[in-house]
Amino acid sequence: MKKKLIIISALLALTVAICSGVVFASEINGGEDMVNATDNNQNALSISCHSAYLADFATGAELYSYNADSKHEIASMVKIMTANLVFEAVEEGKISLDDDVTVSEYASSMGGSQMFLDAHEKYKVDDLLKGVIVASANDAAVALAETVSGSAEGFVNSMNEKAEALGMTNTKFANPTGLPSENEQYSTARDVNVMTRELMKHSKYYDYARIWTEEFTHPSGRVTTLTNTNKMIRQYQGCLGGKTGFTDSAKFCVSACAERNGIKTVATVIGADDSKTRFGEACRLFNYAFANFKNQVVCKQGEKIEKSVLVERSRVKAMTPVAAVDASVLIKQGDDFKVEYELPEKIKAPISKGDVIGKIKITHDGKEYYFDLVSDSDIARATIWDIIKDMAGKW
Repeated sequence: MKKKLIIISALLALTVAICSGVVFASEINGGEDMVNATDNNQNALSISCHSAYLADFATGAELYSYNADSKHEIASMVKIMTANLVFEAVEEGKISLDDDVTVSEYASSMGGSQMFLDAHEKYKVDDLLKGVIVASANDAAVALAETVSGSAEGFVNSMNEKAEALGMTNTKFANPTGLPSENEQYSTARDVNVMTRELMKHSKYYDYARIWTEEFTHPSGRVTTLTNTNKMIRQYQGCLGGKTGFTDSAKFCVSACAERNGIKTVATVIGADDSKTRFGEACRLFNYAFANFKNQVVCKQGEKIEKSVLVERSRVKAMTPVAAVDASVLIKQGDDFKVEYELPEKIKAPISKGDVIGKIKITHDGKEYYFDLVSDSDIARATIWDIIKDMAGKW
């Protein structure tokens, strides 16, 4: 009898585990159902937070909006911009992931979330980035800011300049951490979504974002456990990464990215009442996207279109351009869209592989999206002998 009870209990536990894995962990959503897959009305989503925004990763097309331009503190989501600027500095060769950073007393004095850096000790840029992205470490954020710009103040100037360049018109940064400041600092769900998508264009980001927990050994031999603040990494199928934030004034925030069946979206939630709600609302936004939208691919990367362009001054009389990247937009199920090719009547040789020849224009919901059409090969200019041969062939 006892053996039978053990077997039955095990089967029940397995069933519960399987069922919870199909949707997402109840720790996140509080046991609520997913958004109805047949519901095409975004107004049916009653979001419980100060503001929210959902967008297509590739094009930035808006999929859902709630108080999206309302200014609000965003706490540690400020570090999305901090990480952005550090990755840019690495890619531009200004710093290296292998560079040593001597931590200042100011950086090591940061409160809140931290990786407990020792002042005057040397740490790798790579480790500090890991601390920022995984554990939201304030001390690591300041140390990196000082490394990139010489001072935290100078780095903040760069943060605001980058925000302006990205079109984040309702954002102001006061520090690299998001900790409360005497100076005014704020952003919006729309703007946070923009900088999240910008951060996630850096392929190296995902190496850090997927870490759940890791033991970090300091130069002194002391060990600190880094644990990912983004619980959706383990508890929501398809979550690729994200950044959380919390202060008393900002409340609970998160901006994250998820991908399923070729649909990649970014959801931003600001000012939820508790941690479970912020993750639950982000999951509901993702579910809404996956249930109601499809990725409409017009032309795949490297695929030739149906139109050709005449080529002058070459033995090649015409060429057919190819898509430089996947030309696709995220559209609602059943929506119409229009495809047009913007091409010149003729072009002159020489042409190099990868040269932009024209554009694919996709029009959907009153918005236009453009994708480059390029040459898939080199086309040489005709020599004098080519011209003579061509003329001789006509005699």
